[in-house]
Parts: sequence; C-alpha cells; structure tokens
Amino acid sequence: MTDRGPQAAPPRILVGLGLLGAAVVLLPLVGLLSRAPWTDLGELLTSDVVIDALWLSLLTSVAAAIASLVLGLPLAWLLSRTRFFGRSLMRALVVLPMVLPPVVGGAALLFALGRRGVVGEPLHDLTGFALPFSIWGVILANTFVAMPFLVLTVEAALNSADSSQEAAAASLGADRLTVFRRVTLPLIRPSVVAGVVLAWARALGEFGATVTFAGNLQGRTQTLPLAVFVTLESDRDAAIAISLVLVAVSVVVLYTMRHRWWSAQ
Repeated sequence: MTDRGPQAAPPRILVGLGLLGAAVVLLPLVGLLSRAPWTDLGELLTSDVVIDALWLSLLTSVAAAIASLVLGLPLAWLLSRTRFFGRSLMRALVVLPMVLPPVVGGAALLFALGRRGVVGEPLHDLTGFALPFSIWGVILANTFVAMPFLVLTVEAALNSADSSQEAAAASLGADRLTVFRRVTLPLIRPSVVAGVVLAWARALGEFGATVTFAGNLQGRTQTLPLAVFVTLESDRDAAIAISLVLVAVSVVVLYTMRHRWWSAQ
C-alpha cells in the first residue's frame, strides 16, 4: 500500500455531497431490507413462480454468457488487433446496447428477428422457427445487452497486454490463430473471466429487451426481473424476496470483481 503522507481535512462541501451521493444509493437498499418478509422468505422463494423464474434465469443467463464469450472474444480481438475502415463505428455500434434504452433494444430485435422482421420473416417462412416469445428469444435478448460488457473488458485487456510475446511467437513461425490460442489467451485470461462474469450478471438482471422481444410467460420466458414486475402488484412480499436474490447476486459479483475496478485501501 502506498504511503500518501499526511492529508489535509477534506472540504466540507465535498464530504457533504459525497455522503448525499452515498445516501442516494444506499437508501433504496435500506428500504428494501426493511420491508423484507424475513420470516416467510423460505416459503416465498420456493413458490412455483419463483422456482420457474429462477431456473429460467439461470439457464438463459448462462447461455447468454457462453454466447457472449463465443462471439464477443473474437470481436474484441478484431477490434483490438486489426485495422479496417469503419473500425471506430463498429466499436460504437457494438457497445450501443449499453446505453440504449432496453425497451428500444427489444423493439429493434423484434423488427429484425420477429415473425414479421427483416430476417425473422424469411426465417419463419423457411423453417417455421420463431424467436419471439420463446426461450431462444430470451437468450438472444440477454446476449444483445450483455455481450458489450465482455467486449469492452477483453478489448481493454488486449490493448494493454504486452505484445512482445505475441511478436516473438510469430517470429518463430506460429500463425495468428496459434498465437491467439497459445499466447494471447493466457495473457488475458483474468480479463476474459471478468468479462464472462459481468456478461452473466447483466444477463441475469435484464428486463426491458426481454419483456419486449420475448414476452412475460411464466415457465417459458418469465425471468426473475420479470417475475418481480408481475408480483409487485399481486404479491409484494414475493417481489421483495426475488429482489433480495438479485441484490445478493449483484453484491457477490461486485465483491468478487472488486480488484479489477478499485484497489483495497
């Protein structure tokens, strides 16, 4: 730990604004915890709605994380290691789902891959396969919003990695695919793991794109966030119980990945 020496007292206005900022984040969590039905928590979390939503959320979020890895890792490498016309525009479009309102993303998916979509209509006419309102639609929506987190994480690692080892392997006759498998991947493995975890956590908490593109059908497309939305009106205690599960998962992910974003003081 670096010795920073004696420090002057911080300005009061910064302390006050900082504490106010912390309160904005912490007060909703305090409100959630204060309303939690602790005595009935076990029963609520084992109800049919929660079990169905939990199983579907785990299945689709893991599938989305795997899809993000399979597609996002080569994409991050492409953006980092190659030069081509429109690369900056491609990077902007790839990360667009991070800032795009999720409902807009779901609508875009519907217009592209829905039964009457640009690609979805000929696909349905040829095969009879429809993505909307299916578990595949949930996975696709989750991948759409989660993959940018992996791409940015891995691309940053590629940009900061020592390229001398890759150059040495290439000078010894290794082709680019061999260099990628034998040299590049081991160098960036921690960042790849971090990107997969972030993508999984983002997919687990996805709501807007999923409900717009895949609907909200219990046992078929209703994930945990969608179950919270439904039960908030009919069974508030169940909604709080599901919310606690999602908060707990988020805290675990943030704690696990803490060393990638800030150093312990």
